[in-house]
Amino acid sequence: MTVQAPAARVAVITGSTSGIGLAIARRLCRDGFHVVVTGRNVKRGETVTAELGAAATFVPLDLTTPGAAARLMVTAEARLGRIDVVVNNAAIDHTGDLLDVPAHVTQQVFQINTLAAVAALQEGARRMQQGGAIINITSRLASAGVPTMAIYSATKGALAALTTAAAVELAPRNIRVNAIAPGMTQTPLYDAWLAQHDDPAETERSVTAAIPLGRLARPEDIAAAVSFLASDEAAYITGASLPVDGGYTAR
Repeated sequence: MTVQAPAARVAVITGSTSGIGLAIARRLCRDGFHVVVTGRNVKRGETVTAELGAAATFVPLDLTTPGAAARLMVTAEARLGRIDVVVNNAAIDHTGDLLDVPAHVTQQVFQINTLAAVAALQEGARRMQQGGAIINITSRLASAGVPTMAIYSATKGALAALTTAAAVELAPRNIRVNAIAPGMTQTPLYDAWLAQHDDPAETERSVTAAIPLGRLARPEDIAAAVSFLASDEAAYITGASLPVDGGYTAR
């Protein structure tokens, strides 16, 4: 396979064909990265790469399939010659009364939210020959309890714990590992969730009332934090979790 001449650095972003992941891809492209966009929806992936142009490569992928993370990183390295940043963003939401959640559903949520992220971290770090940065997208719910969100919270709490341990273990390889914990963010998933309520406007008022800054996060807010942690400006930051939640967890 022919190796392309990469941009200054290469960033692999999982789950980057919509929502927060797409905003991250756009931002890192503006920062001068070549971004590797991933997702299961080929049509959306092709649309994103058409928008981003020569600075983007799309790898269609279901991270829950065996060996998927290895195939992703091997493909990225083969096409672009290097991997400098991995952003673990791919995730699925889950709500449900804790005592009623079937075991297979718990396993499914952990498979994509936690186990796939572990594999992407491992496979990406193995290929960071000159060091790099790994950024795990966790959640405000990794540190705040909300009814019906226990399983989702547990997957993100595990990813937060992985972040601190991996930061210490990978420091000798000059690989920084940090997390970003978004608050409620206005994405297509949020809009779909809101539309399920009898009174969406009142639900949104209730949600924003719990946020000290009085508004939802925008995907671009999360992308800005990723941009910082991926940059040389954050060269001495590792093992940190940055809340981007409008003050929700500071209450």
